[in-house]
Amino acid sequence: MKMSTLPVRGTKDFLPKEVEIRDYLRSKIENSYKSYGFNKINTPIMEDIDRLNQSDGGENLAMIFKLLKRGQKLDLSQENLTENDLVDSGLRYDLTMPLSRYYANNRHLLSSPFKALQIDKVFRAERPQKGRLREFYQCDIDIIGDASINAEMELIAATTSALQDIGFSDFTVRINDRRILTDMILSAGFNADDVSSVCISFDKLDKIGLDGVKNELLEKEYSSEVVAKFIDILSVADENALSAAEKYCSNKDVVENLKKVLDFANSVSDGKYTAVYDKSLVRGMGYYTGMVFEIVSPKFGSSVAGGGRYDGMIGKFLGESVPAVGFSIGFERISAILQEEGFVPLMNEKVVLAYDDNVSFADVVKTAKELQKEGKIVTMLKRSKKFGKQLDVLVADGVKTLINMDGTRKDLS
Repeated sequence: MKMSTLPVRGTKDFLPKEVEIRDYLRSKIENSYKSYGFNKINTPIMEDIDRLNQSDGGENLAMIFKLLKRGQKLDLSQENLTENDLVDSGLRYDLTMPLSRYYANNRHLLSSPFKALQIDKVFRAERPQKGRLREFYQCDIDIIGDASINAEMELIAATTSALQDIGFSDFTVRINDRRILTDMILSAGFNADDVSSVCISFDKLDKIGLDGVKNELLEKEYSSEVVAKFIDILSVADENALSAAEKYCSNKDVVENLKKVLDFANSVSDGKYTAVYDKSLVRGMGYYTGMVFEIVSPKFGSSVAGGGRYDGMIGKFLGESVPAVGFSIGFERISAILQEEGFVPLMNEKVVLAYDDNVSFADVVKTAKELQKEGKIVTMLKRSKKFGKQLDVLVADGVKTLINMDGTRKDLS
């Protein structure tokens, strides 16, 4: 019986043309971030299971790929085994917690503030669907050690520059602050212990509307009076939302800082994108402690980038507060839309160098090297009965010209 050739469910094989786009995209984003002084780092894909479980990752904690203990550590002879007896590590579900551990372990070797760049794979055991894989890339930049809003502003500048460098425009930067949202929830009469649950429901506002949020909160058996007051707070028109939110915020500096960041983002956009306050923006991770942001594009039904401040996470490793804020570009979403649009990366010209049996292969390689000196990407291809079909595949992958060993050429485009 033959084995299946399909990749593991929730993962994907990428064809050469797809990989070209992904490599191009990754390179453009990386170079754009490096131009702002971010330092590229790498962290292991595996993390200690206790660290993962205590990372405040929201619903992602239920989607961790857990790894069995190995060798003598895995003792299956015990009775009444639990998951904790079998598991000691897991695959990272994002890049933020690994970065926090990395910084805590290496900070004596790092600049301050430290500007980190990570483009790497993460893993989530969620239900596979279009646009959602179990193995995917994240593109993160983070600033650690800067408590001022300059860090938020620099991340917004760098991320919007990266998106513009890959051809995106007319997008919107949505900004909120978890502290404003928390005060709005408490002002309605919810308890502090309710905030996380209310945020989970509120985060669905774009999808289910105010009535849907109201019904879900009532289904959670919160007081109808408290829910009604919360819905009234949310019902303020968007153009008046920030002024209304200011009434509920216990720390006026939080609102003033948010206004400064909004003004900054709009002042540096040159009219190519806009920044707005969005009272409905929550962000799903539990580790966010302050300002949060997302970028939405008319090409997508959802965000293409997001992030926020997480001042509490690194302190779990060091026992002291360390300010940190990060922004992540949705690499897979952007890659998918470029594929659908038939995007062709700017590359050196691709050619086929055709040869027959009667030609020395050493001469073929020498000719290929001469063409490579001209900046061409050369595929050496022996003529065969299926030569035409072989050419068709190469043309589909972007080859423009057929060159014969006698120097004659044929345009294939």
